Order: sequence, then structure tokens, then C-alpha cells
Amino acid sequence: MDIEDPKELVRRGYDALSLRYDQAYGAETKYQPWISELSGRIPADGAVLDLGCGSGVPVARALATAGRRVTGVDISEVQIRRARELVPQAEFIRADATAVDFAPASFDAVVSFYALIHIPLEEQLPLLRKVAGWLRPGGWFLGTTGHRAWTGVDEDWLGGGTAMWWSHADAATNRAWITQAGLTVQQEEFVPEGEGGHALFWAQR
Repeated sequence: MDIEDPKELVRRGYDALSLRYDQAYGAETKYQPWISELSGRIPADGAVLDLGCGSGVPVARALATAGRRVTGVDISEVQIRRARELVPQAEFIRADATAVDFAPASFDAVVSFYALIHIPLEEQLPLLRKVAGWLRPGGWFLGTTGHRAWTGVDEDWLGGGTAMWWSHADAATNRAWITQAGLTVQQEEFVPEGEGGHALFWAQR
């Protein structure tokens, strides 16, 4: 498959399968231990950016319900529309994560679950540098990345008749990029999925 614009493939895939994705991955319950731990590390009224926020469930909703000021960004119009309905107390922006900008030191935490893996490799380090700049001193980046290097397409993603595209570096490269961006990796773990998995990083400004 010739891919002229992989981001367009990602956008169309999530537009088409937003609800199916939430159903397939247990939107109501996924990430809860990570979200709870993050809540304990940031101020009670802290500002959080959710990059690749999807439908807003569960990350934006859980953090907003706990009193945090949440901004979500996603490339999919359908995901953003659903997020605004499901989490009316948060702010959502329909945009390419690599194209948005915020003032320096705007956030106490930036969360990005299963979103960097949809961004072309050459754009991931520049985005991480922007993330580091958006964080306040002591702020947290909590994100998942690829664990092994792979770039490719699933022509029938989730059995939904639409394609999806991914681009992973390996865990060691991701760790190096996070460090080069100006963050200090405090924890790293392997998150299994099917026959493979992803890397989860906690990094601090």
C-alpha cells in the first residue's frame, strides 16, 4: 500500500472506528492504575494535556472529575466530538499533535497513551522537545511508545474494514529521545499486548 499521508490514514481510521476502538480496548477501565498514580503526583488543581486524547475516556474524564484542568488534543474529528460530549468539563482541540503549540510551562503533566506510535518517526523527537517545554519544572510526562521498531499498516484494523498505520522506534531509542528532549526518565516498564507490547515511560521535567 502506497501511503502518501500516513496521518490522514490515522485520522480516517479513528473517525471510522472511534466507538469500536473504545469497545475493543475497554475504555471504561483501561489505564486506571496509571491515571491514579499520576493524580497522586500532580497538584489537586493541576493542568494536564492529553495528547491523542481519543474520546476523552478514561484519561480526560478521570482527571477532570478529580478537579484537574484538562486539555485534550486529537487528530480525529469524531474522537473530539465524542470527547466534548463525554467530558464537557474539559477543553478539546482537533489538531495534529505535532502542529499544536502552548505557552512554556503550561502544564503539570502531559499524558500521551498510544498516540506517539501513530506519528512518523522523524517527528517524534521534535514533539517530545515541545512537550518538555510545555511542562512546568517538576512536571510529568507519562506516555506509551513502541517497544520494538516497526512501521506498517493493518488493512482491516479491528475487523472494521478500514486501515490503520503505526510507526514505532524501539524502547531504547524512545528512552534516548525522551532524555534528549530534556526530560529525566524515572520509570520504564513493558506493557504486554497480544504477542508484543509497548513501553510505558514516566519522565520528569
